[in-house]
Amino acid sequence: MNKTIRLFSALLAICLLVTACNLPSNAPKTQDLNAASTAAAQTVQVQLTLMAPPTAASTPIPTIPTTTAPPPTFAPPPVPPTPTSICDAAYFVTDVTYPDGSIVAPGAAITKTWRLKNVGTCSWTPSYTVVFSSGDSMNGPSAQALEGNVNPGQTVDISVDLTAPSTPGDYKGYWKLRNAAGVLFAQFYIQIKVQNPATPTNTPPTPTTVTQVTLTSVSSEDGYVSSDGIVNPNPNVGDNSSNQTLEAFLSFDMTPIPAGAVITKVVVDFSAYDILGDPFTISDGCLRAYVQDYGGLDSGDFFPGDPTNAILRWCGTAELSSVTENASMISVVQSKVGSTRLQMRLQFRVPTTNGNGVEDVVRFGNVKLIVSYHLN
Repeated sequence: MNKTIRLFSALLAICLLVTACNLPSNAPKTQDLNAASTAAAQTVQVQLTLMAPPTAASTPIPTIPTTTAPPPTFAPPPVPPTPTSICDAAYFVTDVTYPDGSIVAPGAAITKTWRLKNVGTCSWTPSYTVVFSSGDSMNGPSAQALEGNVNPGQTVDISVDLTAPSTPGDYKGYWKLRNAAGVLFAQFYIQIKVQNPATPTNTPPTPTTVTQVTLTSVSSEDGYVSSDGIVNPNPNVGDNSSNQTLEAFLSFDMTPIPAGAVITKVVVDFSAYDILGDPFTISDGCLRAYVQDYGGLDSGDFFPGDPTNAILRWCGTAELSSVTENASMISVVQSKVGSTRLQMRLQFRVPTTNGNGVEDVVRFGNVKLIVSYHLN
């Protein structure tokens, strides 16, 4: 019995103890909730801090510079220089005739013309000359005086009469200006290619009908004009006993050549002439022909200066008496196809009198141009 009571008491004590451990405490519930929330928040904050990537406190993020290409620039075209403080200086403007690489037939007579500008402080007077310097002279003069004055800032066309070499090839000749003291300046040149007319190498072309006509001068439109304004119906050239210059004018009838004709050959025949005195002592001894559309002849057709761009040249009676084919005349006659006249002026270059008080003239008769052509 006593053992039973002691056992029951021990079990009852154990139950009370277990029950006491599970009973709520006397502390307020709110305080417990706040403590739990704070602990939870601190735990979350620690986890976020551990998960966040490290950041650089003061290192700036480098930036890659960008570059923009500047817009393209174009050099302005060259402009002729203005006059300098140099006495004798020249600027090359252009090739008026026969630009570099021009093709010329062997032995053709040509007139090369350069255009220069005086960019110095001194005027170029007739005491200045154009002289051959080096390279291929092409039978040009060794020296030739300038005509008139070329003041600073002015341009001038300078021409020399040349003969293309007879052998095909590339040729180049250099020329310079020379002042009155003999000082050379301003180099310029001519560069040509001498070659024979091309010959067909493939299928021969279809034969074309070639027609030949003879153009004669119209005597009623021919004549001469003297330096004192006298007009005469005879085509004489040279000077008279009063030392007046005579320039001859010839007018050829182009109507035998139909419009659309292609000129293939021109033979020049000025052998119908006689001579008084010795006209080939005038100027440089060469007679030249120039294209001049004078219409009806009058005193205003006289040319007083030193001409350029000669289409024909004869330096002595032997050349004037020769009947020869002239390649440069093909383009001259071709340019007049479709018109009624081809007119030209004949003269010796300045000075156009030898001042000897003697009549020195070439008197022309029936001169001719023998022209071959075909129709397309």
